[in-house]
Amino acid sequence: MVHTFSCLYKDFAIDVESGSCFEIDSLTKALIEQKNSLDIGDFLASYAKAQIDEAKLEIDEFIKRGSLFSESNFNFESTPIDQVKALCVNISHKCNLACSYCFAGGGDYHSKETTSKNMSLATAKACIDFLIKNSGNRYNLEIDFFGGEPLLNYQTIKDAVAYGREQEKLYNKNFKFTVTTNALNLTEEMIDYFNKEMHNVVISIDGRENIHNKARPDLKGGVTFSKVVKNALVLKKKRQTSYYIRGTFTANNLDFSKDVIALADLGFDQISLEPVVLPDNHPLAIKEEHLPILLNQYEILAAEYQKRKGTDKAFNFFHFNIDLKGGPCLKKRLSGCGVGGEYLCVSVDGSIYPCHRFDGMKEYRMGDIESGIKNKEISYYFQKSNLLTKPHCNNCFAKYFCSGGCNANNLEFGGNINAAHKISCELMKKRIECAIALKVICS
Repeated sequence: MVHTFSCLYKDFAIDVESGSCFEIDSLTKALIEQKNSLDIGDFLASYAKAQIDEAKLEIDEFIKRGSLFSESNFNFESTPIDQVKALCVNISHKCNLACSYCFAGGGDYHSKETTSKNMSLATAKACIDFLIKNSGNRYNLEIDFFGGEPLLNYQTIKDAVAYGREQEKLYNKNFKFTVTTNALNLTEEMIDYFNKEMHNVVISIDGRENIHNKARPDLKGGVTFSKVVKNALVLKKKRQTSYYIRGTFTANNLDFSKDVIALADLGFDQISLEPVVLPDNHPLAIKEEHLPILLNQYEILAAEYQKRKGTDKAFNFFHFNIDLKGGPCLKKRLSGCGVGGEYLCVSVDGSIYPCHRFDGMKEYRMGDIESGIKNKEISYYFQKSNLLTKPHCNNCFAKYFCSGGCNANNLEFGGNINAAHKISCELMKKRIECAIALKVICS
């Protein structure tokens, strides 16, 4: 399968199975589409026969090389593994914000029983022990301190990291710690500590001041933008690399490219802005009728990204990162993020879930951090899911970049983890087209 598309006023082709990407002219695009059994009408009538024959010969040469219309040549058996490499540690279910779209229910995480609690140091240390014990021969291990708001349990983070540093020496492991924070309580002392110990720092800001303040007020309904941005800029100045500003766009800011640009203009150069995923009846939900606007926004953003590249206003947009030469191994491309297997979530009480989106959902509780995984059927259920079990992925050009989408979204909106969340699919495909176009043009 070869996918053709237009982006940034140029035409491109991607051979799905080989991963080869090309910038092409309109004639080549039409001939490829003709081979894909698409109706190109009278398009070829404006070209001389010699031009058409030459383009066909070039296409045939690429086919012989295996770079166009290549066939899938892999056999894949989904074999569950019991080695864990990453934990999302919900170090706190407390939060000092009242975000209007919070998937965690303001800290409830589907369960009133754990509302407004912090993880104990004993449980946090047990997370370190569990990861070491279940990591097999893996050397690099990852822990993301998440919430709620992790900084509301800051001392436990510090003590857990100190314990992790002791243990990694004993067991020949290397911990890469990350913290995701709203930065409202971020201090310079914390920043200095994070620069020493955190592999990455993710800060939540939603873009323009009015957009952020409306979506992310404090618990009394007060504005938070100025304080959060001030703290985040101090971190950025001191840290320089290995940080991300991570925001969310909703139906309130369908013109989200302006939010990315606003963040870049504030001085942030590592930016991610994600679409909110909510039921259709939620006032902030992104709906199918919004898709034409949003797809165009990615084009606008790609043009701005290209315009600023190489200047002091350049920025890196997470969803435009793409590796066409290396990238994840085939297994990773087929099975995605490793939810329920390589990647797990630990709740404040030590319960283990497939990922943070399932925290508090009793039917997906896999065990606990002290006694380990008891319900391996849940783990195997997620690990058996891959591109080959997702029919909607069969003829999708983006499948090896997307890996079938977020299992939590698929389950919530499609009824099972092998279903498709259509809006997420369409946005993902557009992001990948923009990413490929930028990679080819800017290389």
